[in-house]
Amino acid sequence: MMPEYHRSGRTGWLRAAVLGANDGLLSTASLILGVAAAGGTRRAILIAAVAGMVSGAMSMAAGEYVSVSSQHDAERADLARESREQQVDPAGEHEELAQIYRDRGVDQVTAAKVANEMMAKDALAAHARDELGFTLTNRARPVQAALTSAVCFALGAMVPVILALLPPAQWMVGAQVAGALLMLILLGAIGAAAGGAPVWRGAARVTLWGALALAVTAGIGRMIGAAL
Repeated sequence: MMPEYHRSGRTGWLRAAVLGANDGLLSTASLILGVAAAGGTRRAILIAAVAGMVSGAMSMAAGEYVSVSSQHDAERADLARESREQQVDPAGEHEELAQIYRDRGVDQVTAAKVANEMMAKDALAAHARDELGFTLTNRARPVQAALTSAVCFALGAMVPVILALLPPAQWMVGAQVAGALLMLILLGAIGAAAGGAPVWRGAARVTLWGALALAVTAGIGRMIGAAL
């Protein structure tokens, strides 16, 4: 039998990758637009953009690591508690597992037999999967999440940084807006396609909110520039 292919096994790293790239692109492009709208020079824009790219990547990595580490700690604590319960009351844990199978529609005799066989093979793994909902595909991976977020943030941020270098100063705002919107459409489409969702919906959702963020930042930058 050929193994089945499912998309859920990559949801953890896919979420971090898409979120990181989208944040890197949007936050850096917004930063550049804000500084440019306020009348900043190309040198000031580039300094702000590179600083935003580096600090944003480090912030994403730290935040993702702390967040996923908390989830990882909770998983470990639940597994340790489950292991203790199995040592203290194996019969009760067997009945608990059998009840889970009965609740899913398995008859009483079969549920008891399945619980016996599952616990004989790996009792902790059986309870982790069927009672706690922990599997290999969804367990917390703090380091992987942190590195993925940092790298993808930096890759996304490089697009507006490069666009800040190339066009003449008078085209800076237009180039940033056009480049950011095109990349947002691409990122939204990639994320939707990888997750099995409609491509147009993912692209439209990301682009709509991204365009709003760009407009607000540029507007605030222009107001501050006029006030100063």
